[in-house]
Amino acid sequence: MPHDAPHDAIRATLARYCQFLDDGRFDDWTALFTEDCEFRVMGRHLVGRDALRGFIEPAQTEETRGRHLISEPLVEVDGDRATVTTDYAFVGRDLTVQSAGRYHDVMVCGDDGEWRIFEREIVFVGDRPVDRSAGD
Repeated sequence: MPHDAPHDAIRATLARYCQFLDDGRFDDWTALFTEDCEFRVMGRHLVGRDALRGFIEPAQTEETRGRHLISEPLVEVDGDRATVTTDYAFVGRDLTVQSAGRYHDVMVCGDDGEWRIFEREIVFVGDRPVDRSAGD
Protein backbone atom coordinates (compact mmCIF):
# COMPACT_ATOMS: atom_id res chain seq x y z
CA MET A 1 0.00 0.00 0.00
CA PRO A 2 1.49 3.39 -0.95
CA HIS A 3 2.41 5.75 1.87
CA ASP A 4 -0.29 8.26 0.88
CA ALA A 5 -3.10 5.69 0.69
CA PRO A 6 -4.57 6.50 4.16
CA HIS A 7 -4.30 10.24 3.47
CA ASP A 8 -6.06 9.85 0.11
CA ALA A 9 -8.83 7.74 1.68
CA ILE A 10 -9.29 10.28 4.49
CA ARG A 11 -9.50 13.15 1.99
CA ALA A 12 -12.13 11.18 0.04
CA THR A 13 -14.22 10.71 3.21
CA LEU A 14 -14.03 14.46 3.89
CA ALA A 15 -15.11 15.25 0.32
CA ARG A 16 -18.01 12.79 0.58
CA TYR A 17 -19.06 14.45 3.86
CA CYS A 18 -19.52 17.78 2.06
CA GLN A 19 -21.13 16.45 -1.10
CA PHE A 20 -23.49 14.00 0.60
CA LEU A 21 -24.64 16.67 3.07
CA ASP A 22 -25.07 19.31 0.36
CA ASP A 23 -27.03 16.84 -1.79
CA GLY A 24 -29.30 15.71 1.06
CA ARG A 25 -28.01 12.14 0.92
CA PHE A 26 -28.43 11.58 4.66
CA ASP A 27 -28.14 7.77 4.63
CA ASP A 28 -24.80 8.00 2.82
CA TRP A 29 -23.73 10.94 5.00
CA THR A 30 -24.37 9.21 8.33
CA ALA A 31 -22.55 6.11 7.05
CA LEU A 32 -19.37 8.24 7.02
CA PHE A 33 -19.47 8.17 10.83
CA THR A 34 -18.88 5.29 13.22
CA GLU A 35 -21.99 3.91 14.95
CA ASP A 36 -20.79 5.39 18.27
CA CYS A 37 -19.62 8.72 16.82
CA GLU A 38 -19.49 11.93 18.81
CA PHE A 39 -20.34 15.26 17.17
CA ARG A 40 -19.94 18.65 18.82
CA VAL A 41 -21.29 21.90 17.39
CA MET A 42 -22.92 25.05 18.80
CA GLY A 43 -22.68 23.78 22.38
CA ARG A 44 -24.35 20.48 21.51
CA HIS A 45 -22.79 17.06 22.04
CA LEU A 46 -24.46 14.35 19.97
CA VAL A 47 -23.64 10.66 20.30
CA GLY A 48 -24.43 8.06 17.65
CA ARG A 49 -25.61 8.15 14.06
CA ASP A 50 -29.30 8.40 14.93
CA ALA A 51 -28.79 11.50 17.10
CA LEU A 52 -26.61 13.02 14.41
CA ARG A 53 -29.16 12.48 11.68
CA GLY A 54 -31.98 13.75 13.89
CA PHE A 55 -30.05 16.97 14.37
CA ILE A 56 -28.77 17.59 10.84
CA GLU A 57 -31.60 16.49 8.54
CA PRO A 58 -34.17 19.09 9.73
CA ALA A 59 -31.50 21.81 9.50
CA GLN A 60 -30.42 20.87 5.96
CA THR A 61 -33.65 21.17 4.02
CA GLU A 62 -33.61 21.49 0.25
CA GLU A 63 -34.16 25.25 0.59
CA THR A 64 -31.29 25.82 3.05
CA ARG A 65 -28.61 23.65 1.45
CA GLY A 66 -25.62 25.39 -0.05
CA ARG A 67 -22.05 24.19 -0.49
CA HIS A 68 -19.47 23.16 2.07
CA LEU A 69 -16.00 24.05 0.83
CA ILE A 70 -12.95 22.57 2.55
CA SER A 71 -9.23 23.23 2.55
CA GLU A 72 -6.50 20.65 2.23
CA PRO A 73 -6.68 18.78 5.56
CA LEU A 74 -3.81 18.35 7.98
CA VAL A 75 -3.73 14.59 8.57
CA GLU A 76 -1.72 12.69 11.17
CA VAL A 77 -2.13 8.93 10.88
CA ASP A 78 -1.22 6.55 13.71
CA GLY A 79 -2.09 3.01 12.63
CA ASP A 80 -5.85 2.75 12.14
CA ARG A 81 -6.52 6.10 13.80
CA ALA A 82 -5.97 9.63 12.52
CA THR A 83 -6.33 13.16 13.80
CA VAL A 84 -7.45 15.56 11.11
CA THR A 85 -8.04 19.31 11.02
CA THR A 86 -9.72 20.91 8.04
CA ASP A 87 -10.73 24.52 7.49
CA TYR A 88 -14.15 24.99 5.93
CA ALA A 89 -16.57 27.60 4.67
CA PHE A 90 -20.27 27.19 4.01
CA VAL A 91 -21.63 29.18 1.09
CA GLY A 92 -25.39 29.69 0.95
CA ARG A 93 -27.57 29.78 -2.14
CA ASP A 94 -27.21 33.57 -2.19
CA LEU A 95 -23.45 32.99 -2.61
CA THR A 96 -22.55 34.54 0.77
CA VAL A 97 -20.32 32.79 3.27
CA GLN A 98 -22.71 31.89 6.08
CA SER A 99 -20.25 30.01 8.27
CA ALA A 100 -16.53 29.35 8.45
CA GLY A 101 -14.26 27.56 10.83
CA ARG A 102 -12.37 24.34 11.35
CA TYR A 103 -13.33 20.69 11.67
CA HIS A 104 -11.40 18.85 14.40
CA ASP A 105 -11.73 15.13 13.69
CA VAL A 106 -10.64 11.80 15.00
CA MET A 107 -11.07 9.23 12.26
CA VAL A 108 -10.72 5.47 12.38
CA CYS A 109 -10.19 2.85 9.70
CA GLY A 110 -12.73 0.07 9.94
CA ASP A 111 -12.24 -3.61 9.21
CA ASP A 112 -13.65 -2.87 5.74
CA GLY A 113 -10.78 -0.45 5.02
CA GLU A 114 -13.05 2.62 5.08
CA TRP A 115 -12.05 5.68 7.10
CA ARG A 116 -14.94 7.02 9.20
CA ILE A 117 -15.37 9.96 11.52
CA PHE A 118 -15.36 8.86 15.16
CA GLU A 119 -15.28 12.37 16.65
CA ARG A 120 -15.99 15.70 15.01
CA GLU A 121 -16.03 19.11 16.61
CA ILE A 122 -16.95 22.09 14.47
CA VAL A 123 -15.23 25.22 15.73
CA PHE A 124 -16.41 28.50 14.22
CA VAL A 125 -13.96 31.30 13.38
CA GLY A 126 -13.10 33.12 16.61
CA ASP A 127 -14.03 30.19 18.88
CA ARG A 128 -11.80 27.57 20.52
CA PRO A 129 -12.13 23.77 20.60
CA VAL A 130 -13.58 22.15 23.72
CA ASP A 131 -10.94 21.25 26.30
CA ARG A 132 -11.71 17.55 26.54
CA SER A 133 -9.25 17.12 29.44
CA ALA A 134 -11.76 19.05 31.58
CA GLY A 135 -14.60 16.61 30.70
CA ASP A 136 -17.95 17.37 29.10
